[in-house]
Amino acid sequence: MSIEALKQAVTGSEGPTAVHPPGWPQPRGYANGMKARGTFFVTGGLVGWDVEGRFPEGLVAQTRQTLENVVAVLKAGGAGPEHLVRMTWYVTNIETYRNSLPAIGAAYRATIGRHFPAMALVQVVSLVERAALVEIEATAVIPD
Repeated sequence: MSIEALKQAVTGSEGPTAVHPPGWPQPRGYANGMKARGTFFVTGGLVGWDVEGRFPEGLVAQTRQTLENVVAVLKAGGAGPEHLVRMTWYVTNIETYRNSLPAIGAAYRATIGRHFPAMALVQVVSLVERAALVEIEATAVIPD
């Protein structure tokens, strides 16, 4: 029995499912679309500070902490990374992001796992928190 079939047998519903148009190349690290049924759950824009409001140095460290913060908010709402259907990332330097992709990918997999929802990433001039290098908004659907 597949993991998805087992999940459906145990929970009575499917978790989020990636959607890709036929013939399109398989995306790496994200999904073109996601579908899910259940309770809609969104986070605010989360940044990479710790519980005392301190930012680690560098984009990779802040990305890891931001992802840990996303997971903490999901957990507080009764969800987990496997329920994510969309993430929007805001970075202050796209070249630093591009040059850090292997380390950011490792931080993502260590925190979120191998679940890749629909994602968008944009460069912004700055974020409200001056020391923030990345901010992430997340949307999850918790199966009923």
